[in-house]
Parts: sequence; C-alpha cells; structure tokens
Amino acid sequence: MATQLHGEYKVHGGKLVVVDCTVKHGLLDEVQVSGDFFLEPDEALDDINAALNGLAIELPAIEFASAITAALPADAVLFGFSAQAVSIAVRRALTKATSWIDHEWDIIAPTVLPTAINVALDEILTEEVGAGRRNPTLRFWDWEEPSVVIGSFQSVRNELDPIGVEKHGIHVVRRISGGGAMFMEAGNCITYSLYLPQTLVDGLTFEDSYKFLDAWVLAALESMGIEAFYVPLNDIATSAGKIGGAAQKRLSNGAMLHHVTMSYDIDAEKMIQVLRIGKEKLSDKGTRSAKKRVDPLRRQSGLSRQDILERMSETFIDRYGARAAFLTDTELAEAAHRVERKFGTTEWLHRIT
Repeated sequence: MATQLHGEYKVHGGKLVVVDCTVKHGLLDEVQVSGDFFLEPDEALDDINAALNGLAIELPAIEFASAITAALPADAVLFGFSAQAVSIAVRRALTKATSWIDHEWDIIAPTVLPTAINVALDEILTEEVGAGRRNPTLRFWDWEEPSVVIGSFQSVRNELDPIGVEKHGIHVVRRISGGGAMFMEAGNCITYSLYLPQTLVDGLTFEDSYKFLDAWVLAALESMGIEAFYVPLNDIATSAGKIGGAAQKRLSNGAMLHHVTMSYDIDAEKMIQVLRIGKEKLSDKGTRSAKKRVDPLRRQSGLSRQDILERMSETFIDRYGARAAFLTDTELAEAAHRVERKFGTTEWLHRIT
C-alpha cells in the first residue's frame, strides 16, 4: 500500500492550502487538494487534481504551478491562494520543501562586534547552516563604530561622499548581498540576519520570499502598535514612510542569508552628508527629501531600542520555538580571518569603484 503524503502551505495574507497524495513509480498519484480557500467554478478543483496526477515528483515547483495554470478553465477564479501555493504544498508533501516548524531554530542575542566582523559572520554562518554544522539561526547585530554597509553591487564612488565619510569617521564595509547602503550608528538601527536552508522558500518567488521570511517581524511590530507592510521588492514601510529594507544572498550549498536593517533613531542630516542620495532614488520612493525617507521606530512605537529588540526576540521564540545560542570561538576566529583576507581589504571594498 502506498504511503500517504501530506503537505500544507499558508499563503501570506491568504488561505491554507493542503495537498494529500501518494507516489507511484516516481509519479504523483491520488492527489487531493483542499483548504479554506475560495475557487470558482467548483469543478476547477478536479482540474487541479488531474493536472498534478502523473507528474514526476522531481519536478521543480514552477513546473507544478505551470501544469495547474494550463489545466484551469479561462473563467477560473482562485481567491486566497494560487497555483504557486498549491505547488509549494506539493513540494512540502514530497519533503522537497520545508516549513518553519520543520527546523530547530537558534537565536543569537545582540553582541557588540566591529561592523566588518558582523558582515563576515553573515557569510560564515550561512555556510555553516548549509553544511549542517549549525541550526537555522536568527542573529541580531550590534556595533559601536559609525558605519555604512554597502550592497555587493554598489559603486563606492556613487554611493558615498568622501568628505562626509572622513568628517564623521565612518567605517565603510561591503557585504555579500545586493541592495542599498545601510547608514548605521550605534543605537540608531535594528539589524538582524536569518541563516536558513533554501528549502524554506522553495517555490516562492524572490518577492514573496521577502514577505514570507519577515512575517514574524511584521507581527512583532504589530504587537507594538506599528502597522508595517512590504513595498516590493525589499522595503518595509508604514503609512508614515519607509522604516527598513531587506537583502538576500543564496549560496550554492543550499543555504541563504536574509537580513534586514530598520531605522530606530537615525540622524538624517548626517546620513545625507555621508550617502549620495540622488534625486532619482528619492523620486522613486515618492518623497522629496532624505529626511522623509527616515521614519524612526522610536517615534512610532514610543519604545526603547532594547524593548523593541526584546519584543522581536520574544515573537520569534514564541512562533518557532527558537533557543538561545552563541557565536563560537571558531566562528569568531574565522570572521577575523575573513576580515583580514576579504571584508577589510581595499580590493573587496573597491571591487566596484
């Protein structure tokens, strides 16, 4: 008798999709899709099931979704879910994709470290998760020196004003992920990094993966009275303006880095002396000045930075059962080595001048 497989996927802001199936000769069989979604006409559910039956189990999620879309009648209406959501549930049933609760999570509390060490740790801990030497982990950053962390593909010349950098003693470091520059003074930002297997976002588009991986932090902000949401691709905002931005890096070993910086109490005047924030970028954000782009969490929450960090940690622990963990001496030593050989070098910083 074939083993019954079961997979579930809760659409972000939508409904639950459930897939029950068996596997016969490497093909999907006896597929049954269910959930609390809405679908018209009713018969379209039979079309979805039929489209999946007989497909090879090794297909990527996008192929499952394409088969479903091709089988649906032109007048079909899917509300609260999508062909992509069904494909993710299929992959989870086949254990090709995972959910948050499939993993044991660690959480590392803020630890004051040089900014270059923080950047190096992002590369190292992502590698460690991919190699199976560390559990998927949430790590909160802390630092002392005023810094700018630029994206992997940004131009130093275009992003930074050398006069402002020298005047304010800014440490400039390039990270491994793309995205924009992060202006960071001690106590003015909240930065965290997630190190996780890519199976957790299997089947999700890049855009959806950002929202999915930060659902917990949006819930934490909501508990503090802050109604935050994602602005595609990678900005976190409220009705009062942008409060943060995310970036990702996927490694060939199957792990990925997802990190976020949120402004708590940024000195906007100093920021615009250090960063070259052009008119084109500001117009793209729908604002007229750099000041309006910075909407500190302090003002919106009325809480201290420490209180916000604790609320975020509590939310993550409550949701995913994370346990306290620490950076090892080996990881810190390797981070120092990589700063010396890579992240602290002129060659890395100016690889795009």
